[in-house]
Amino acid sequence: MQRYFLTPEAFTGDAVALPSDIVHHIGTVLRQGAGYEMVLLDGAGNEYACVVTSLEKKSGVAKVLSSRRSETELPIDVTLAYALPKGDKVELVAQKATELGIHHLLLFESSRSVAKWDAKKVPKKVERIEKIMQEAAEQSYRAVVPTCTFLTSKQLSQQFEQYDEVIIAYEESAKEGEQSALAKILNRLNPKQRLLVITGPEGGFDSGEVTQWVEAGATACAFGPRILRSETAPLYALSAISYALELAKE
Repeated sequence: MQRYFLTPEAFTGDAVALPSDIVHHIGTVLRQGAGYEMVLLDGAGNEYACVVTSLEKKSGVAKVLSSRRSETELPIDVTLAYALPKGDKVELVAQKATELGIHHLLLFESSRSVAKWDAKKVPKKVERIEKIMQEAAEQSYRAVVPTCTFLTSKQLSQQFEQYDEVIIAYEESAKEGEQSALAKILNRLNPKQRLLVITGPEGGFDSGEVTQWVEAGATACAFGPRILRSETAPLYALSAISYALELAKE
């Protein structure tokens, strides 16, 4: 069944006004009209089973048949802080991380980031990434659309106090044989808590950068004994989080 995200304000009663882009998709792409059933989401974790009652060229109305709280979200709130990589890897990670359950994506330029974003182009780049994440959220039956924010490395460390745990994917920890920190942190996390995962660009993080973050309360972790690419590390972490907090829980 097709799923579409609306704003929470759209659900003020049994009748829901459909925006033009959804009307276009239902009427032109799917070639459907009144009587078409779908799921609308408010982006806050609620799902609404609906049926189209009227569909014009640029407007439409749907009736809410039932509602429920989604069961597809991770039990904890996960934020991914991803140091800018080269090329379009950030779009791939944004899409796949959404499928794997992140709630927030923080993009930043680390000291070793080769890619640099022109400040004037940041809003459009963030808008494009949010569009990618919304499409991924709809496809993967998410009930929440992740947010995306661009910030500096200094601003990132200033946000640590908002989280219950902060972990850094650090290749030097893997080289030194550390293999337990990530597992210990995941085992002590409880539902509704907040976790920040920081992963680096090609070449990893500068040691001074990591030291600063550790002093601010983060934990440097190895993501297994192998060294992962910049686009692989976030997905490894999210898969481990899902296994530890969803699949392995009795």
